[in-house]
Amino acid sequence: MTESSTDRLTIALAQANPTVGDIAGNLDKARRMRIEAARLGADLVVFPELYIAGYPPEDLVLKPAFVARCRRAVEAFAKDTADGGPAVLIGAPWREGENLHNSVVLLDGGVIAAVRHKVELPNYGVFDEKRVFSPGPYPGPVGFRGVRIGVPICEDIWIEDICETLAETGAELVIVPNGSPYWHRKQPERENVVIARVVATGLPHIYLNQVGGQDELVFDGASFALNGDRSLALQMPGFVEQVAVSTWRRGSDGWRCAAGPVAEIDDGQAADWRACVLGLRDYVEKNGFPGVVLGLSGGIDSAVCAAIAVDALGSDRVHCVMLPYRYTAEDSIADAAACADALGVRYDTVPIAAPVEGFDHALTPLFDGLAPDVTEENLQSRARGTILMAVSNKFGAMVVTTGNKSEMSVGYATLYGDMNGGFNPIKDLYKTEVYGLARWRNKNRPDGLLGPAGTVIPQNIIDKAPSAELRENQTDQDSLPPYDVLDGILQCLVEQEMGHSEIVAAGYDEATVSRIEHLLYIAEYKRRQAAPGVKITRKSFGRDRRYPITNRFRDRE
Repeated sequence: MTESSTDRLTIALAQANPTVGDIAGNLDKARRMRIEAARLGADLVVFPELYIAGYPPEDLVLKPAFVARCRRAVEAFAKDTADGGPAVLIGAPWREGENLHNSVVLLDGGVIAAVRHKVELPNYGVFDEKRVFSPGPYPGPVGFRGVRIGVPICEDIWIEDICETLAETGAELVIVPNGSPYWHRKQPERENVVIARVVATGLPHIYLNQVGGQDELVFDGASFALNGDRSLALQMPGFVEQVAVSTWRRGSDGWRCAAGPVAEIDDGQAADWRACVLGLRDYVEKNGFPGVVLGLSGGIDSAVCAAIAVDALGSDRVHCVMLPYRYTAEDSIADAAACADALGVRYDTVPIAAPVEGFDHALTPLFDGLAPDVTEENLQSRARGTILMAVSNKFGAMVVTTGNKSEMSVGYATLYGDMNGGFNPIKDLYKTEVYGLARWRNKNRPDGLLGPAGTVIPQNIIDKAPSAELRENQTDQDSLPPYDVLDGILQCLVEQEMGHSEIVAAGYDEATVSRIEHLLYIAEYKRRQAAPGVKITRKSFGRDRRYPITNRFRDRE
């Protein structure tokens, strides 16, 4: 018996990397991806959530002109589908009367064939969609060439009733456009949710996620599909923009994937590294910087940031500067030079003695008779920050900030000094994680990275005691507990929001817990002024964690 057109469906998944606000550019990319999907024989090509606007568009959607231009782009794209090629399922902001929706639009035969609105608007963590969108009604499936397709949007599948409603109203296949950002071990969470929806409905689900960096968020792609029996139908790679095609056939027990790609996806440290690389790359590229500049101190944080930058942009677009002073150890100078050589970057040395001593001289009348303290130490950091910003101004390269989450948690950073810069790829990595990634990168170089293989971070940088080198024989542990202790306490306080007594019961010293909690709260004013950086943990500083600057609460009687 000959297979009818409604018993076979070829679906292309456009795991795309849009740019927020670049409506014309996003449309142009969508058109190119549709041409690729047509070449691969697709009947339908699917794009991620709010693709035409870029995700998340935040308050851009409050501008009527922006929403209107998005709609015109979708209408123009609809006309393209009159050519007999693939239909399109694409995300866009969509106004109906007084309501603005987060919507998916089906384009087929030269017209807008159907529109469905997101029901469940997330309003937690990095999401605040209730602020700008109105929820839609519970959706029914859309009819597409003899097939009834359910199209819940992202958060909708986390709500059991929505997919069950689609199944009850006749959906045969579920396609889920997403804008789901990366954090540690996110993929198993997504898979578990989709498995639960498959079990509840008996329907195959296609989960399409966008890829790319948008400010502090990184979207990892890793799109996948499950058959109605929960078996893996297809798996796309993480952190890669591509079009993948799958063939679906309808049999006596419903639709099933007959052919689709199954890629291996990174997890653990490999995924964290890729997220940092992609986040930095897209921030630089989408904001039009020619390259980056950073201070290479001979310490672990700046070395890891330099390696990430080279992996993201290539060695020819990374400029490293050593900024030594009297407290800079000879080992640090040698280690920084070795790291720059291993990465193949431009490397310059700019001593800071003259500007630091100039500040000291200018302040002598005010500071006469007062003993040197952290004030003079911070002048060193601020001199370095000023020099790096001058290099940025002169050559156009963006300054990369290199502070880790442990330091930013407790305020072990200098405003207008080492906190200067435009973007921080390790902002959401604790110090112990930075060390772990350094060891991992010296042993691994995944495909697609632009840096060299082999040891790119000298072993001495990994082995030596960390130090800000702002005074004689200084180490971080003069001011802070060992990083494994500090990071354990911080993860309890920040990620898990554990109470003081719970943390002590977990085995940490009570006085140390009290001190770290106090430092965490009083450093909020610094974090509000910090550069954006890649979100890696479930609760990053900034969009995820919003604490008052003025705050006298301490979790103890």
